[in-house]
Amino acid sequence: MRVLVVQNFDSEGLGQIGAALVEAGADIDLRRPYCGEMLPQVSDAHDAMVVLGGAQNALDDEICPYFPELLDLTRDFAGKDRAVLGICLGSQLVARAFGGENRIGGASEFGWHKVSLTPAAKADPVLAALPENFPIFEWHDDTFVLPENAVRLAGNEVAENQAFRIGRAVYGFQFHFEADRPMVRDWSASFASLIAERHPDWIDRLDDEMARHGSDADAAGLAIARAWVATI
Repeated sequence: MRVLVVQNFDSEGLGQIGAALVEAGADIDLRRPYCGEMLPQVSDAHDAMVVLGGAQNALDDEICPYFPELLDLTRDFAGKDRAVLGICLGSQLVARAFGGENRIGGASEFGWHKVSLTPAAKADPVLAALPENFPIFEWHDDTFVLPENAVRLAGNEVAENQAFRIGRAVYGFQFHFEADRPMVRDWSASFASLIAERHPDWIDRLDDEMARHGSDADAAGLAIARAWVATI
């Protein structure tokens, strides 16, 4: 099993997705196109693709001129029935690849927040085993309108479209289910100045919020990661 991982920003790692891939014995092919590394032209050498998050928005083609190429590659994976997973910015790019409307700004969430599954999620192979409501880590300002052929799987009051599926195994997750407690602590240190500009009380709140929500969020995130890897 060979999995292409597209990283779009420094310190945006695989987290719990990586743990699930290691458990499955996957060969991880990490590409950082924002640093000038090349993307493959087609999906033939890979069984699945993960597109991670970033501080960019999904329409930032001038900052990230590789975005159109990544959209083509996403459609190539989907057209050959290979699994795709987009997280946060990655989910917004997946939505864009299939005709969804990206909405920049107006949907800000940071920290652990509750999301709710839709009735369709009860029959979904990745989300069926999850509780109807669970906390999960969020960090985004943007959202999107679903592509016409997408199945809506989760949402909340801030972002109606928190998770969706296209076809058999192309998934987009607005929330950061890969971000377990160690990753959140790492982000809180690595992006401390950035976070402080928007959420100056975060460091004071972090331990309490982590104690209240971290365990349940980590369990949900790892379950999602393992279930998606199983679709490969």
